[in-house]
Amino acid sequence: MILPIYVYGEPVLRKTAEEVDVQGTDWKPLVADMFETMYHANGVGLAAPQIGKAIRLFVIDSEPFQEAFPNAQIFKGAFINPVITEEWGEDFVFAEGCLSLPHINEDVTRKSQIHIEYYDENGNFHEEDHSGIVARIIQHEYDHLDGKVFVDHLSPIKKMVLKRQLNDIACGKTRADYKTVHKK
Repeated sequence: MILPIYVYGEPVLRKTAEEVDVQGTDWKPLVADMFETMYHANGVGLAAPQIGKAIRLFVIDSEPFQEAFPNAQIFKGAFINPVITEEWGEDFVFAEGCLSLPHINEDVTRKSQIHIEYYDENGNFHEEDHSGIVARIIQHEYDHLDGKVFVDHLSPIKKMVLKRQLNDIACGKTRADYKTVHKK
């Protein structure tokens, strides 16, 4: 089922998401809905707060970046109760976008490598290192679980330049090609 995406200005995007009971819940239906929603909106990642759920869950699929990063690992998966335990490597600058901030793309600097621990939708524990574009997508989605969006990484001057666009998103004046939820 395709779910509406909550956009900038919605309080759920600023909440710190709560850990969930991994073993006592069937996560497959929600994960499937999140992937379907993400693909419908042409995204590469989607965090639960973006669909109005303040829980520590996100999904990613890096396949759309295969052409731009031909040597990069392709990774698709769900991350439940993830914890990034380390970020290292070179600074990686890339123009990020976000389904919750339609039509805004800005350069954000992140570390090129991460170590993450998480559970998948089957309740299996994983401990992995990721690099490049996959690490970047994970870091972007992980920020959502901590109540952050990518514009929080921008300079105060850049945020000031974007203020009108951000207000337009929050007020529903900016339309996306997918169903959104915004302040009335």
